[in-house]
Amino acid sequence: MPNYNIRLIESPEEMRLVEQIQREVWPGSETDVVPLHMLITAIHNGGLVIGAFVDERIVGFVFGFPGLEETPDGPRAKHCSHMMGIHPDHRDGGIGFALKRAQWQMVRHQGLDHITWTYDPLLSRNAHLNIAKLGAVCTTYRRSEYGEMRDGLNAGLPSDRFQVDWWVNTRRVESRLGKRSRPTLKLTHMFRSGLRPFYPLRSSTSSLPQPPEHLPPFEDRLLFAEIPNDFMKLKSKDFPLARDWRFFTRELFETAFAKDYIVTDFIYDDNEGSPRSLYVLTHGESTLDEFE
Repeated sequence: MPNYNIRLIESPEEMRLVEQIQREVWPGSETDVVPLHMLITAIHNGGLVIGAFVDERIVGFVFGFPGLEETPDGPRAKHCSHMMGIHPDHRDGGIGFALKRAQWQMVRHQGLDHITWTYDPLLSRNAHLNIAKLGAVCTTYRRSEYGEMRDGLNAGLPSDRFQVDWWVNTRRVESRLGKRSRPTLKLTHMFRSGLRPFYPLRSSTSSLPQPPEHLPPFEDRLLFAEIPNDFMKLKSKDFPLARDWRFFTRELFETAFAKDYIVTDFIYDDNEGSPRSLYVLTHGESTLDEFE
């Protein structure tokens, strides 16, 4: 992995690079590219565009801006992290984590303590970064958040998303972003505790994982909900099965959140050559610190 450097992007010239990398990360729909003039306007009004560069070539970026959220005490300021993209040739090398860490530092410097963003809950790579490595949590499931999407990665499926909460000043987050970060969970942690996945996956002749036909009852205060390890590969091989997974996980998470469960962690484990991916759901009556 080549060395990369992380820096704020502020000039129109470098904003054009951000336009271009959007096309490389999300091909197929020019109308979904956030244009230079909007990026410039955002950073002149408290927004942040942070880039990752290898030999002055942009290989990743994160973009966000200030927003407001409703609370019982009235509107409250937060940072809305709108987009993060890594060039396909530079994924799984720590760039996404480095970009989010820089964002974390800059937002804290602005005096804000809450960052939100959305991602597809069926993408295990994103879940591993957002939940396990960064320490975000989730209690919000949004159906068809962006309507019908037209880019090459998202076209054809309902654009359901998690909206995650990243409380940037908490011990939970600092323990993951500090110099001695907390190790991520593995399957052995689950098995040693005497727990098992919330539901078994059904097998098929194609060897692709299938969701259960029905949700089991929500009885334990700690649940491990498994998803396909590589949803995009599954989608390319069996689109109807991908739709089944979308609607099953929609029911799963909407039911869980209605019952006061919180997504608090994520397990990605190679499992001796058979990778598995599982969300950790904690009942809201328990404290998050119990499961650190």
